[in-house]
Amino acid sequence: MANWREVAESAPEFAARVRESFESHKHKTIATLRKDGSPRVSGIEAYIIGDELWFGSMPRALKARDLQRDPRFALHGPPVILGAGEAAGSSGGDTKLSGYAVEVTDRARLAPMLAARGFGPDDFSESHFFTADIREVVLTQIEGSAMVMDLWRPGQGVRRLDRP
Repeated sequence: MANWREVAESAPEFAARVRESFESHKHKTIATLRKDGSPRVSGIEAYIIGDELWFGSMPRALKARDLQRDPRFALHGPPVILGAGEAAGSSGGDTKLSGYAVEVTDRARLAPMLAARGFGPDDFSESHFFTADIREVVLTQIEGSAMVMDLWRPGQGVRRLDRP
């Protein structure tokens, strides 16, 4: 199982750029699989806290039920466009992560994550919380007239793909 720590330890510069892009806005988009196998796209908040990428869901939400039935997911952070005065011809990045959601129900394990977000251990007692078993992280940027994708997978490090 690859958690955020593995990404950060194996590719620190890449992880820093991904984290900056990922955390630039609060809202993300998650894709889960419905009972019939078709995709469901939902808004979500996700946070890197300590060694883990965490996300959650309201009690009995469809995306939570999707993940309980089939843990595969894809998570898309907001595209970040650099402002005036920043590197001309470059975008700040577009981050995507995919893998398997691991539901965490142990309140003792949830408490530090909730505390890091400013909540008490009993807040959100009926909500669903998941960590990510990360299988792929992609940071896409525009550099000049080229699209550049940095791709990380467990045990493979970062590979760069350029598209003119």
